[in-house]
Amino acid sequence: MSAITHMAPGQSYRVVRPFTDFDGRVHAVGDIWQFRGESFLPYDDGLSLFVTINGKDEQVRMRLDPEDQGRIVDWFADYLEETMPA
Repeated sequence: MSAITHMAPGQSYRVVRPFTDFDGRVHAVGDIWQFRGESFLPYDDGLSLFVTINGKDEQVRMRLDPEDQGRIVDWFADYLEETMPA
């Protein structure tokens, strides 16, 4: 089952609440993402999101442990909202 159930491949999303990913990168309000897919690594509780951010292909890594990004992922719909492509 997908941890990011509200996101569809090919759809664009805008960051509406800033957050920091596993690699320490801050995703700022206003960034536009095009979601390409995801991968889950159960042995690390790792979720990789494959997106195009402001025109550049990126991998956004999240760790599902509540001590890391787990709470963000649980409420991800509060951080990203669907938008029309730029």
